[in-house]
Formats: sequence, C-alpha cells, structure tokens
Amino acid sequence: MGKWSLWLIVLLMFCAVPARATQQWQLDPDHTRFFFSIQHIYATVHGEFADFTGDVAFDPAHPEQSHFNLMVKTASVNTNIGKRDTHLRSDDFFAVGKYPEMTYKSTKVTKDGENRYRVDGLMTIKDVTKEMPLVFVYHGQKDNPLMPGKTVAGLDTSFTLDRLLYHVGDEKFYKMGAVGKDVEVQITMELLRDK
Repeated sequence: MGKWSLWLIVLLMFCAVPARATQQWQLDPDHTRFFFSIQHIYATVHGEFADFTGDVAFDPAHPEQSHFNLMVKTASVNTNIGKRDTHLRSDDFFAVGKYPEMTYKSTKVTKDGENRYRVDGLMTIKDVTKEMPLVFVYHGQKDNPLMPGKTVAGLDTSFTLDRLLYHVGDEKFYKMGAVGKDVEVQITMELLRDK
C-alpha cells in the first residue's frame, strides 16, 4: 500500500468519527423556579412565575455546544395577593393579553471561572428585546437519588432588571414612591436527562 493511500485511509477514519452529541436537558418543573422581588414603599414584595418551559443543552466541558432558551408565561405571575396579581397582569404592567410570554434566548455560552458560565443572550419582555448577559453557577450533576435512571444537574443565576426599560409599567408608580423600578430576579434550575 502506498504512502498516500495510507494517509487517505487515516483521514477517512477521522472524518467518520461522529460529532459529540449535545447534552440535552429537561427542566424539572417541581424544582425549577423563576423568583423576583421588588420594593414597594418600605416593603420588599416577593413573587414568582409558575408557568414556564425551557430548551436547555448544557455540557460543562464543552460550553460552546450549550444553549439556554427559556420561556415564561406572564399570566402565571404570583405574589400571593390576588388583587395585586390581577393588577400586574393588566395593561398597567405586563399586559398579558397582548404579551403572553417573556423569553430569553442565548447566543453564546462560555466558561467564566470555576463552576461559573457566562450566557450571552437576548431578553424579550413585552415589545422590547435587549442583550442580557447572565452568569450561571453550576452546582454539578449526579445520579438522581429519587428518580432511578435519571441524571440531575443544578444551575442558578441572579440579576437585576430595570422594568421600565422593558415597558413593564410607566414611571407613574415609581415617581409616586410606591413601586421601585429595579427587579431582583433569581432563576434556580434542576435539569434532568436519561443516564
């Protein structure tokens, strides 16, 4: 066999190696939460969004193959006070009839230190889309002790969002000193996949 024939065989062998499969995950709905808090005069109001979906691919060893695409139903806002939640769903704030979803779509994932991953992406709330980098803390992954046959992973992020930049309310309540403009958001996720 000639030298060139041997090199051709080696090249074909490398080309035949399948690409590394992306680690696709499902959000565990019972242990994933989208929390928020905001100032109301002197009190801090806490709430969450209870209806959400996610398309998540995450490989800590290959972050460039990862993506985080999240969707939250705005009508699922819950602060445990019905009158306030109805007001938040109204045109004064989320206008859920016209804007039923908030979304986050990643554009790039990179490692940002030990157990930290920077996710660059686009946040869309109502009629506004802005670039929003998030830093996720990765807590690891292991066999799920409560669900045999499943692997579980944990990720958290927290960030501050100016609601007025996304047209969630105008400045009326802010200028009154009744409702702040900066919203503290925490996303905590447990992800599941088959072993």
